[in-house]
Amino acid sequence: MTADTTLIILGASGDLTSRLLLPALGQLLTREPGRSVRLHGAGMEDWTDEHWREVVQKAFQTTDAAAAFAAVSETTYSRADITEPADLQKLLDDAEGRPALYFAVPPAVAEKSCLALSDVNIPDGTVLALEKPFGTDEASAHRLNQQLAKLVPEDQVFRIDHFLGRSTVLNLLGARFANRLLESVWSADDIASVEIDYPEALGLEGRAGYYDGAGALVDMIQSHLLQVMAFVTMEPPASLNQLDLRDATSAVLRATHVRDDDPVRNSRRARYTAGDVGDRHFTSYVDEPGVDPARGTETLAEMTVEVRNARWQGVPITLRSGKALSSGHRAVTVAFKPVRHLPGGFNGESEPSVLVFSLGPDTMSLGLNVNGADDPLELERVTLAADLGEGALKAYGEVLSGILDGDAMLAVRGDAAEQCWRIVQPVIDAWRKNEVPLDEYAAGTAGPASWNL
Repeated sequence: MTADTTLIILGASGDLTSRLLLPALGQLLTREPGRSVRLHGAGMEDWTDEHWREVVQKAFQTTDAAAAFAAVSETTYSRADITEPADLQKLLDDAEGRPALYFAVPPAVAEKSCLALSDVNIPDGTVLALEKPFGTDEASAHRLNQQLAKLVPEDQVFRIDHFLGRSTVLNLLGARFANRLLESVWSADDIASVEIDYPEALGLEGRAGYYDGAGALVDMIQSHLLQVMAFVTMEPPASLNQLDLRDATSAVLRATHVRDDDPVRNSRRARYTAGDVGDRHFTSYVDEPGVDPARGTETLAEMTVEVRNARWQGVPITLRSGKALSSGHRAVTVAFKPVRHLPGGFNGESEPSVLVFSLGPDTMSLGLNVNGADDPLELERVTLAADLGEGALKAYGEVLSGILDGDAMLAVRGDAAEQCWRIVQPVIDAWRKNEVPLDEYAAGTAGPASWNL
């Protein structure tokens, strides 16, 4: 039987494939065993089919999906230079059903490969899946988008953001739009501020070749957190299909700017020095192999933006992420404004309500003021919490499901990718001019002491 789709992983011998893509595929096939998919790996390594099958089987076993290996047990591998049209043509010609090219390679290689596809006969329905960062600035992202538009229709381009495959981000939509209690107060009328924070305990982990040229601002805020922000702040879409949802997220990104157009006052950066995160010791970032200290690359970035529309005008939205940090709270935090009037006679502080969506473990909590158990006039703080669960699929499992189904709902549209670069560019420019100091923090702390995190 011919497979419905051939998933061709370009860069099959890389870390992304073995650590994330293959385990996620195994989990997906375990959950949905009826899928008809053929798997083919391509890379520069001179591997045999047998060696590739061993790699796939080992990766499947990491998620207890060994039984699912039967669905792709005849998977094949070919040595290929994906920047050469002839090699790409052979990969596509050998595919069964609809080809799906997954570029599990560095962005520069993916861009060269897309240029090479200009000289290739691409079958109808072919899907192109590209990892972020998408381009290196707004202009390069625009050029790449123009190139992709010559190859396949936009709804067959999957710009991958695995954060959008997180169950918490999807659960956020349910909380926003399925509850009158929240839907009616989701605006500047009632919300004082929004924070999206994603601290990481991991350090550089041998990724200096990429990370030292990107830093936390590009690696996390531009690539991921702005997309999460778009889900938090977008107007209610007519439906959750790919057209309506992507229209809504793109519209809010077009309205997003650095707060007050002042990147100096509304951004901060820092990098870690030696310290301990749990039982791991980290050397200073500048002493990591492959790091060029002269670049001044930050490992902790923060910027505050505003959405200039009727719903959000005046609400500060802070995006923050960094590496080698203590176990901070990965969360979307929505702080509401205080009540307009508290009747006299109540004792204690009337703190504004705070709604928190944790980004792993996946929970939702709401802080409220209630009457005390002993003294009804004494206000106490309580937290209502719900476990949202981790979802049935890993983030990359959601991504692969969309690719195999041809559903781009959780993929980033071309104009949105360009807008994310536009939003952060003023901050990048200010940092390059050293208008914002590069602070320091010891690995294992929450960040620089002066930040009062």
